[in-house]
Amino acid sequence: MSSSISPADYLDIDSQLSEEEKLIRASARRFVAEQIQPLIREAYAKGEFPNSLIPAFGEMGFLGANLEGYGCAGMSNVDYGLIMQELERCDSGIRSFASVQGALVMFPIHKFGTEEQKRRWLPELAEGKLVGAFGLTEPEFGSNPSGMLTRAEADGDSWILNGEKTWITNGGVADIHIIWARTPQGIQGFLVERGIEGFSTSDLHGKMSMRASVTSSLAFQDCRVPASHVLPEAKGLKAALQCLSQARYGIGWGVIGAALDCFETARQYSITRRQFDHEPIASHQLVQAKLADMITEISKAQLMALHCGRLKDQGRLKPEQISMLKRNNVAIALDCARASRDLLGANGIMEEYPVMRHMANLESVKTYEGTDHIHTLVIGEAVTGIPAYR
Repeated sequence: MSSSISPADYLDIDSQLSEEEKLIRASARRFVAEQIQPLIREAYAKGEFPNSLIPAFGEMGFLGANLEGYGCAGMSNVDYGLIMQELERCDSGIRSFASVQGALVMFPIHKFGTEEQKRRWLPELAEGKLVGAFGLTEPEFGSNPSGMLTRAEADGDSWILNGEKTWITNGGVADIHIIWARTPQGIQGFLVERGIEGFSTSDLHGKMSMRASVTSSLAFQDCRVPASHVLPEAKGLKAALQCLSQARYGIGWGVIGAALDCFETARQYSITRRQFDHEPIASHQLVQAKLADMITEISKAQLMALHCGRLKDQGRLKPEQISMLKRNNVAIALDCARASRDLLGANGIMEEYPVMRHMANLESVKTYEGTDHIHTLVIGEAVTGIPAYR
């Protein structure tokens, strides 16, 4: 291979990044290598999120990085995407924590909240002093959130919530929850604090994926929420979907990191692993074909993410385009994980290597924030004008 070609940046996409963008990526990569990588294998094995890292996330400006003011870093959307890529290069659960905090909790407060709500919650969420969660999915309603059963009824200067949410990242450890409920006037977003009477959480155990991430169920039984905790502009399902678009954008970048880690692990392994006539397995045609396919798809995913990031910074990125970004990039990352596992042979299943952990995580990422099938139908509707969700 020509020395002018970088294995992980085959198309020289770095030439399209500013020096600031490359510096932010380098800082995130160094932070991950020094502070997260040493912890991730044990955290995954124990099924625990490394909570000790949360303040450091805040110090680095990773939480709500692309939001302006209120203690947020005010980075560009491309900067934010590069951070998500580096976090998920380590583990999807780590990136998921930052995604939920920034895109699903801080974003709706920033966009739909009152000035008082913004000043009260955003600075401490940005610093990592508080943790947030987003409650939309219910036991009976995932891909069809419009069917939600959680109800909120006005009662004097309060609202009474009844219902259940599940598959909620950070739910059991969060200090503040963005909860979506059906009211007589339509779907509405609420701020629900941890410890309030009538609100309880229970963590989901036995996960074979996203183990370094807290996943919970939330229950509301005559839970009284002050009227001051209503997000006044968070009205209708469209508002909730705007939050999901923010998260899906970050996923589209993040999974590139997982794909790159799998590719680089397989590439290095194939160069050092020797078989048959004591030749590296990288000298075999079938091995090179797999590596060529992996880096080709990664390169296309990198270009798509960067273009979507530029569009987003210009205020031109559409939800339908985010669906393509998320759908394509998760799919190629999962394919890369499977190909990498194959190239590592039996070693591919060992925790010494990150491949099986990435593969298991990506099976969940393919499903959450809109399943692969739903994003397929979003794209289908965009190109035909005909919805086909039934």
